[in-house]
This record gives sequence, C-alpha cells and structure tokens, in this order.
Amino acid sequence: MKLLVTRRLPEANMAFAAQHFDATFANADHGLSPDEASRALRDYDAILPTLGDRFTAESFAGGPVRCRILANFGVGVNHLDVAAAKAAGVTVTNTPGAVTDATADIALMLILMTCRRASEGERMLRAGQWTGWEPTQMLGTHVTGLTVGIVGMGRIGQAIARRCHHGFGMPVLYFNRSSKAVDLPARQVPDLHDLLRQSDIVVTAVPGGAETRGLIGAAEFQRMKPTAILVNIARGDVVDEDALIDALETRRIRGAGLDVYAREPEVPARLRALDNAVLLPHLGTATQTVREAMGQMALDNLLAFAEGRRPPNAL
Repeated sequence: MKLLVTRRLPEANMAFAAQHFDATFANADHGLSPDEASRALRDYDAILPTLGDRFTAESFAGGPVRCRILANFGVGVNHLDVAAAKAAGVTVTNTPGAVTDATADIALMLILMTCRRASEGERMLRAGQWTGWEPTQMLGTHVTGLTVGIVGMGRIGQAIARRCHHGFGMPVLYFNRSSKAVDLPARQVPDLHDLLRQSDIVVTAVPGGAETRGLIGAAEFQRMKPTAILVNIARGDVVDEDALIDALETRRIRGAGLDVYAREPEVPARLRALDNAVLLPHLGTATQTVREAMGQMALDNLLAFAEGRRPPNAL
C-alpha cells in the first residue's frame, strides 16, 4: 500500500511504517489544506492524518478517490468529514484508549494551575516582581472538596472523575447525552444548565464536531457560579471563545484553564492578556510514550486493513 503520513511521528512509528508500507513522510509543520487533502486522496492508497489536516466534504468531491483508509492519529476526528469519507468508500479509524490517562492528567493540571494561580505566580517570579512570602499574597482557590461537573462521561471524562474523586475528595456531577453508569460515586445531571449551577469546576470532555460546537456559550456562563472555573481539554470550538473571553474579562467566572482553542494555533490577544486564564499549547497527549502508542494504534489499524481484516478502531 502506498501510504502518506501527513506529519512527522515518533521515530519508532516511522520505522514501522517504512517497514510495512510504501510510505511517504510529509515534513510539514502544518496540516493539509482541503486542496492538499484532495490531491492526497487521489495519489495514495492510505493516509495517516492528524489534527489540522482538513479532509472536508469538498476534498472528497473532486473525482474518483484512490485512498481506501484514513487512519487518524488521535481520538478526535472533527477535522475529517467522516460521512463524506464513508460515502466515498473510505474507512476511517482513530486511536481511542491510548490518550485517556494523559488527557485526564492535563485536565487535573489545569484545575490545579487555575485554582492556585500557578501561571500568574510564575510570571511574577520570572519578571523579578516577587518580594517574598506574604500572608495574603496570590491567594487562590482550595481544590479539595470542590464539586466538579464533567461535561461528557466517556473514557476521558471517567478518568478525570476518578482523579477528582479519589485524589481530591471532590463530589462528582456529570452531564452526558445518554444515560451512563460509572464505576465511582458520581451523579448524572440530566440538564446541562443544572450541572453548571451546581459546579465549582466545570470540565468539558466531549467529542468535537457539529453536535458539540458552541456547547458552552454566553447562556452557559450566565448559569455558572462567579467563583467557578472552566477547564477545556476537549476541542476548542466546544466553547464559544468570544463568550469565554467576555466572561473572564468581566469576572463573570473566576478563571479558565485551556489546552485547546477554536482556531488553533491562533490564540486571541484578548485571551492571552488575561491573568485569570491558564493557557497550554495543546499538550494533552504530549508524552513520548503516549504519542508512540497513538502512532502504533494508527499503524495497527492500517496493517489490519492491508491484510483484509477489519481495523480494530474503525468508526
């Protein structure tokens, strides 16, 4: 199979791909545009894409498609038009499971950093503005025992819930589109606005896509406590970025911890200027072990397809 790998992967993954496929490795620092994706669909038997590659409906519409499988590097596939791919006879796979713990860890880090004003304190120290310990300096929010509301109770949402409950004694509430039983003390709240009213910390952990775009907007910020913080480790467009900035600027909510943004890598200047926002450059899965596991899962999907088997993570 003639394979295109759209972005540089860990060395172990690239060696495996080169061994098992006629592999081309793109050396770009950006994702494929819809036109580039369209050409790739017509030049390759298989493609290993990732976040930032824009396989839109238009990408599939320019004539016969040679590609038979898109083995996505990552869980989220909102950068791929899955319906258009399937209509064109293209199998789409992703890499669930490999990212769960790492992403949950980032969520907890953002909770702690935002509540305890860690980024703000580090900036002050690096600027040479710290004058020594004071009883009322940099007072943040005590995390233990706060109520956490998790929006989306899939693998990652449940991993966050376990860390919050077992690590910090937090009461856990969750909102999920369907009824969901979990293996820890947690209460499902059927209405999103009720969850927001009751939560001290709100964590978004839903999949990206049209159904969740703008899920947290101006009306939702109005329901949150003024002392609440929002953490987003889902997809950037799950949160209305302008509404979030307004809520932070007016102190409608206390703070936000973000690892994802609506128009990555663009981060609005107004957001970057806010002391009550903790901003990470999409680090959710950024460990060597996790990225290698993601790459191997994507390659295992490709290998199964090449051998005539159903890929284990076909969507």
